Amino acid sequence: MAKIKFSNLPFVPKAEQKAQFEARLAELKGVPGALMPALQSAQEIFGYLPIEVQKQVADALDVSLEEVFGVATFYSQFTLNPRGEFQVAVCLGTACYVKGAGDLVAAIRKNLNIEEGSDCTSDGKFSLVETRCIGCCGLAPVLTVNGNVYGKLSTADIDGILAQYK
Repeated sequence: MAKIKFSNLPFVPKAEQKAQFEARLAELKGVPGALMPALQSAQEIFGYLPIEVQKQVADALDVSLEEVFGVATFYSQFTLNPRGEFQVAVCLGTACYVKGAGDLVAAIRKNLNIEEGSDCTSDGKFSLVETRCIGCCGLAPVLTVNGNVYGKLSTADIDGILAQYK
C-alpha cells in the first residue's frame, strides 16, 4: 500500500466557507448515506479534505473518523491535500520515466520551492502531481499545467513553462 502524504500547510478556512459547510452538515444530519454527500460538499467548499474537516464530518454524522478517512482515501475524487491554482502534473508512466520525467519533477520542485513530501507551494498557487500514463507517450516526457500539455521536455524547459503561470 502506498504511503499517504499529508500537507504541512495550516488549514485556515474562511468564515463564509465554515458557515456554508456547517449549514450543509446540518442538512445532512440524520440522513442515511450522508457521508459521501458530506465529503463531496467539503471537497467543493474547501478544495480538499484536511483532517479538521474529516473530524467535523465524523462528529456531525455520528460516524467514526476511521470510516470518514476510509471513504476519503478510497475514492479518487477526494484529495487530502490542498491543490494550487495551477496544477502541474508530470507523467511518470514508463515512456516518460525512462526519458527523464523524474528529473522534471526535481526541476519543478526546485523552481517552485516545493519541499520533498509536499505537493503545494506555500502560497497555494502551484501544486505538483505525479501521475501515471496520460496517453501522450509519443511526446515523452510530458507534463500538463491545468490540462495544457507540454511534451518532449528537458529540465531546461521547466523555467520557461512555469514562468507563463507566475
